[in-house]
Amino acid sequence: MIVDRKDLKAALPRRARLMGLDLGEKTIGLALSDTGLMIASPYETLKRTKFTLDAKVLLEKAAKEGVGGLVLGLPLNMDGSEGPRCQSVKQFARNLAELTDLPITYQDERMSTIAVTRTLIEADRSRKRRKDLVDKMAASYILQGALDFLQNH
Repeated sequence: MIVDRKDLKAALPRRARLMGLDLGEKTIGLALSDTGLMIASPYETLKRTKFTLDAKVLLEKAAKEGVGGLVLGLPLNMDGSEGPRCQSVKQFARNLAELTDLPITYQDERMSTIAVTRTLIEADRSRKRRKDLVDKMAASYILQGALDFLQNH
């Protein structure tokens, strides 16, 4: 079920974690929250294949980690409008919602990859290492934004 961000907390089981997703064309970055819904941590980067296989892997990982809800990064345009990539993320969410009872919501992901890349450059990570880390760190950035929203609303 797709829910508004402000309704996510009420839809979560007690002490459940959230999983953040940064949906790219070739990869899906994953992040997990703690059970107190305070801190997001990078988890894993998956190579994308077909939706059915991607969904199966995601839902298996969610079940293994005690995830009670999903937060998908929504790639809004800088002016806040939705472009083709938003439609792709929303279609992924609708298809995923048919396979699970987990609540799914969106979090604005504008600037997440840029912010994470800047952080990695400042940490003097090599280009190859940045490539390995950026997707799951972007998912963590997205998830932390949602967690901060939940704490303040």
